[in-house]
Amino acid sequence: MTSPDIHVLPAHVARLIAAGEVVSRPLDVARELVDNALDAGATRVDVEVDGGGLRLVRVRDNGTGIPAGSVGLAPLRHATSKLSPQARSVEGVTTLGFRGEALWAAAQAGELHVVSRPAAQVGACEVLAQGEDVQVARASAPAGTTVTVRNLFARLPGRLRTQAPAASEVREVTALLGRYVLHHPGLHWRLTVDGEVRLTHAPSDYRGAVASVYGPLSANRVLTVSGEGVRGVVSRPELTRARRDRMHVSVNGRPVLAPPELERAVIEGFGELLPAGVAPLCVLDVTVAPGDHNPNVHPAKQVVALADLPGVAARVRAAVAAALSAHPLARALPELRPGAQPTSAPGHAAFPALTLLGVYQELYLLAQGEGDLWVVDAHAAHERALFEHLTRTLGAQAPAELPEPELLHLTPEQLARLHERGPELQGWGLTLEDFGAGLARLRTLPAALAPLNVPRLHEQIVECALGDGPDPRRDVLARLACAPALKAGMLDEARGQAVLDALAGCEHPWACPHGRPTVLRLSERDLAHAFGRRGARDVPRGRDAAPVRAPDSGPDVSGS
Repeated sequence: MTSPDIHVLPAHVARLIAAGEVVSRPLDVARELVDNALDAGATRVDVEVDGGGLRLVRVRDNGTGIPAGSVGLAPLRHATSKLSPQARSVEGVTTLGFRGEALWAAAQAGELHVVSRPAAQVGACEVLAQGEDVQVARASAPAGTTVTVRNLFARLPGRLRTQAPAASEVREVTALLGRYVLHHPGLHWRLTVDGEVRLTHAPSDYRGAVASVYGPLSANRVLTVSGEGVRGVVSRPELTRARRDRMHVSVNGRPVLAPPELERAVIEGFGELLPAGVAPLCVLDVTVAPGDHNPNVHPAKQVVALADLPGVAARVRAAVAAALSAHPLARALPELRPGAQPTSAPGHAAFPALTLLGVYQELYLLAQGEGDLWVVDAHAAHERALFEHLTRTLGAQAPAELPEPELLHLTPEQLARLHERGPELQGWGLTLEDFGAGLARLRTLPAALAPLNVPRLHEQIVECALGDGPDPRRDVLARLACAPALKAGMLDEARGQAVLDALAGCEHPWACPHGRPTVLRLSERDLAHAFGRRGARDVPRGRDAAPVRAPDSGPDVSGS
């Protein structure tokens, strides 16, 4: 066959192909219009969606508005007030919108109606735009801007046929507005779907935003995060999910898909407080210099490039760890009465001195401290104490030379990690050398680990040191702390009190190295309620008498 001739498409055909490059679905319209409202300094944002957004998307704000002399330019492509004409302005974006394509794309894909008035202007202006047809007229309206997009993709039947069902799009729009509420909690928000109010939020702090989006029970389980360039909240260790769908991050106010490095930084900030395979709830606002991030790498601006991603991750990790270390993390015992609200965290992080009351089922310790009843998992508590002891003593002495070097078989993946981690392992006393033919020669062990009475000690150390975890040192110590820890049937009162004393001396006493809780607590007031007592026994005492929230953590919204 002959080669076809190349030709330039007519402008009207090219426009049909490009129509809605920024707007490929109703969700894109909502996002772009909300970004414009926030850029305008709005303190109140109302979003309306009908027919899954295909029939109508409307965003109303009380922001600065568009002056009469500029309103006719608003629907034109690449017309924007957010960037200067100089090319270098793209390298320091300080607004959520900046491309000047949102209103133009909406006009190409649907029927655009804009009514806007700055507060100091007499009378509003109205713009009707469809395709390249733009009409401007005078109107009457309150200060701010209302943008309506109707009949989305009505002139693009191919794109219309491929749209998601209305219910699916509404779910996505609702999730999007929830993200904006979480990252901009100081504003009024309202979402209306087909005439029904689905989401409302009054100005508050991050904790109040979590209450609006995920409910008061989740809000009562979050802790305030405040660090260098990082603000927000993270959940207490007992509030986790198998997925990371409630880990929310914004960069300079823009909700984004969190880079995996930042998600890992949050989880690493929890240390041993989280079991493997779960993720916390978090809302974190990251602030960087405008020139240190690039939001122009994704059509929907959901992904940003960071100039110093490792540095940002380190700041996130440190801020999360600091927030957790400032709060007591003992979990409440299961509720004894239907409908009971969880006990709020006391306002200090010190682990109390516990007095042993008895041993239950040869594994659990019943203790009293600060007026509360405590149930301690003796194995988890002993494991935590052993882990911290090994952590303190590792490297304190010269490595122990093996009488005879031991040859161990390694997988190809383990050999690759050995080449990568060899100097690090040797730094804390583990000398392991590639011996060829899939073998490695073990020559020294850390002095703190050599005398441990653990089955297959050498194999377990090497297996963890060359595992796929990000911190081989911690993995080795966590594995070796578990084996010698007290098991069921090994407890008596003397050992039980020793475990309580050792736990009180731990830096992080609230969880074992694998993330399981070490202690549960129950206040006398909860017991009194469960037994129907009233009067003197109903007076708060112990931890119930302590402040119910840490400073700056926001109002208690549990209703208890």
